[in-house]
Amino acid sequence: MSIENVGSMNNLLSNYNSRDWVKSADLEIAQPFKPEVLDPGKLDSVAPTKTFGEVLAQSIGEVNRLQEDANLAMQKLATGKSKNLHETMLAVERADIAFRTMNQVRLKVIDAYREVMKMQV
Repeated sequence: MSIENVGSMNNLLSNYNSRDWVKSADLEIAQPFKPEVLDPGKLDSVAPTKTFGEVLAQSIGEVNRLQEDANLAMQKLATGKSKNLHETMLAVERADIAFRTMNQVRLKVIDAYREVMKMQV
């Protein structure tokens, strides 16, 4: 059953209830949540996580790689080796978004550092 307009959507919603939707999608009806107890022996087998510095360095490396990819795509477009403007623009936008995100993270880290330095011990 397709939805062509708001009226057909309202008709569809009025004719069905959530149990019918669940049955039609072959989904199980929600069961009560049963929390499981953690086995302390399993906690020793957890792999060590990366430090904040390692995650930050990895992210900076990824942003650098995206910037290099964007530069290469622009060079290929400028020299005529590539005729695909869309892929070039996508590479440039990916690099731009990644750089802006990295810049915002940097600003938040600096703000957090300043707040920690203001704390009295």
